Amino acid sequence: MPQIFAYTDGACSGNPGPGGWGVLLIARDGETILKERELYDGAEETTNNRMELMAAISALEALERPSDITIVTDSVYVKDGLTKWITNWKRNGWKTAAKKPVKNEELWKRLDTATDRHTVKWEWVKGHAGHAENERADELARMGMAPFKP
Repeated sequence: MPQIFAYTDGACSGNPGPGGWGVLLIARDGETILKERELYDGAEETTNNRMELMAAISALEALERPSDITIVTDSVYVKDGLTKWITNWKRNGWKTAAKKPVKNEELWKRLDTATDRHTVKWEWVKGHAGHAENERADELARMGMAPFKP
């Protein structure tokens, strides 16, 4: 059975500032690549965390049917948000442990909804460390940001 991997990244020039997100979607059978797809876009005024979230959301929303997918991200914020923090945020009415509103709540809700129809495994990789697929996702994020940079 093919395995689906989404390598995601976000980028921002200034924080906030112009930003972009990128996704490299790969379907593999063992070491054999069956299909690749690249996605990217950006925003004129955003933050790095928002772009990291949009990359993961876009990867999941791009899948046409429920799938088993591994999302590989260099964002501890996204990985820990979905695997550690979101249950308490929902239980606490979208407030943090410090009783403050969760930043980017609408994107967290969208990501949570997007994960519902899939079986998602989260993997973290160190960014800018020579991981080929993560480097490509970073290039895509910069492509998404390019139209918004002055």
